[in-house]
Amino acid sequence: AMLRLRLLTWDVKDTLLRLRQPVGQGYAAEARAQGLQVQPEALGRAFREVYGAQSRRFPNYGHGQGLSSRQWWLDLIKQSFRLSGVQDEAALTKVAEKLYRDYSSSDNWEMLPGAAETLSRCRQLGFRMGVVSNFDNRLEVILSQCNLRQHFEFVLTSEAAGFAKPDGRIFEQALRLGGARPEQAAHIGDDYSRDYRAARAAGMHSFLLRAAGQGQGPEVPPEHVLPTLGHLLDRIEK
Repeated sequence: AMLRLRLLTWDVKDTLLRLRQPVGQGYAAEARAQGLQVQPEALGRAFREVYGAQSRRFPNYGHGQGLSSRQWWLDLIKQSFRLSGVQDEAALTKVAEKLYRDYSSSDNWEMLPGAAETLSRCRQLGFRMGVVSNFDNRLEVILSQCNLRQHFEFVLTSEAAGFAKPDGRIFEQALRLGGARPEQAAHIGDDYSRDYRAARAAGMHSFLLRAAGQGQGPEVPPEHVLPTLGHLLDRIEK
């Protein structure tokens, strides 16, 4: 059956863009430039631990708890370095500010294979398009820097929405912005619960980007799975 779609919404991280190198490596390189020696692996482990704790304590970048996303990130970066044994607070403040800025740039992000071509083709086919991402307000700049911003009518971050996926209210906002009813819209992302299942719970169609060999995870009908972004066009032919 042909899907009668008008609107496509997109996750960004690990769907359209990914980090060029692991966080631990990127952070350690910046620390070295500031004269701090720290092991990338240790820093990567510390980052994951602190990120988890920070996300539980201050969900969605501390929205509703009086934090700015910038402060949320600066705290997270500094705590990750402290946990890795760095004690020079003055240097830490400098490194954190620099990293917060650097991760807005295309130096740290690269497109996934097929991203630019698939987005261009979807626009040519006349789909309205928007971003729905659990991201902070740097996302507009990142998309512009990576030459993807022009594909989208709107960029809805969890920071701006006040709700993070899998909360259905972020998808409701996206549908209003895109001027579509749920059954006229499909969401594309790489996370089963936050993207695939959450969009379906909101009444939308959705597709799960799941590279070959990523066989773990819940069963998804094969026609909803995208081994690559290029497979999307076969699934949504108008």
